Amino acid sequence: MVETRILFPVNSQSLLTNPMRQQQKGDSRFSRTSAASAIRTKTTQTRREVVGPKLLGVACGLVLAGMLVAGLWPFHSPRNQVAWVAGGNGLHFGRYGTILSSAEFKPHDVPADTPCSLEIWFEPANPWPSRTLFSFYAPPNNRQLSLQQSNGYLALRSDTRETRYRTLTTALDIEELFRQRMPSFVTVTSTGAQTSVYIDGALARAATNFPLSSRDFAGELVIANLPKQESSWSGLLRGLAFYDEALSPAQVVHHYETWTKNGRPDVSGNEQAVAVYLFDERAGRVIHNQVSSGANLYIPERFMVLDQAFLRPFWEEYYPRWSYWKDVVLYNIVGFIPFGFLFCAYYSLGGRLKRPALVTILLGFTVSLTIECLQALLPTRDSGTTDLITNTLGTCLGVWIYRLNIWRAQWARIWAHFAGS
Repeated sequence: MVETRILFPVNSQSLLTNPMRQQQKGDSRFSRTSAASAIRTKTTQTRREVVGPKLLGVACGLVLAGMLVAGLWPFHSPRNQVAWVAGGNGLHFGRYGTILSSAEFKPHDVPADTPCSLEIWFEPANPWPSRTLFSFYAPPNNRQLSLQQSNGYLALRSDTRETRYRTLTTALDIEELFRQRMPSFVTVTSTGAQTSVYIDGALARAATNFPLSSRDFAGELVIANLPKQESSWSGLLRGLAFYDEALSPAQVVHHYETWTKNGRPDVSGNEQAVAVYLFDERAGRVIHNQVSSGANLYIPERFMVLDQAFLRPFWEEYYPRWSYWKDVVLYNIVGFIPFGFLFCAYYSLGGRLKRPALVTILLGFTVSLTIECLQALLPTRDSGTTDLITNTLGTCLGVWIYRLNIWRAQWARIWAHFAGS
């Protein structure tokens, strides 16, 4: 019998076990790759959870800071920009300038149709903005008289409060007075039945639908501004006078000629002057009334609004012009859309709140209310409820835009890109 022997190499055991080891080695490499991938995924997720909210929070902070700067700048009452004219009579008013009467004008107890007149000699720095040359302020009275310029027009305006929620405004306009951009001498006379306006001694307009009497010259006199909100006029003022009688056409021409030539009107003894201001002091803070029994004027050191309104009702702020819808409504709505969009995104993607949209809207209302309350302390700003309504509406619009699916998807991609980069 032949014996057959099979000889194995010495390392036969290693050869038998090598495939198992190779499989174990492959599994080890696979597990290490999976672990590295999981670590990278976790790191990216952590970066998104940490870095993403920080970036969005920074954007929200920048938007909030921009809102506060836009609503409260310049954060203080500026110096009163009123200066004496060098080498002549008159006062120059800058962007924020006003002067006030040192006492109230107290008219006699006269009927509503008592004759009156006023004269003003001035030159506007810019004829187009809507600004106020002077106004009377008497809170107990329901009627406020003011002289304003707007878009090249001169307007004598009377605001009569009929009820708590309704104010009747009557205006007498003189068209295109300022197109020449030259000094103007304006005289307004009223006999009770008719009001006439003269420009440089010549009759420009006569109207029977604008009642004016000497009792409208009542209360404190505010020059180059309104008493309850900023409407500061810029330009040169050389003379101002009020009378308790209707000047005749001859007197109108005579006053114009003597005032523009001699620097003062030739007022006779029988003309019932209430106040005549020549602005000839050329220094100091007091403008003297040439009528001894009348009130002087004074120049405050800081620009001020006599009785600034706090959260003025929206029905009082409204005026039927395109500038109202553009400056007051449209700009405020558009300005708060980024606020609503970013804060809603921050609260939604952060997952911290159950109702991020509602919280964002309440926050927008609170920010707007804070700004409006602080604006009542700044004479260069107006505190009103119109801004409160429009700002909150802009916040709601921003929230609505974010909650659209197309925007939410795009915003999530942008956030993931910056957070994971």
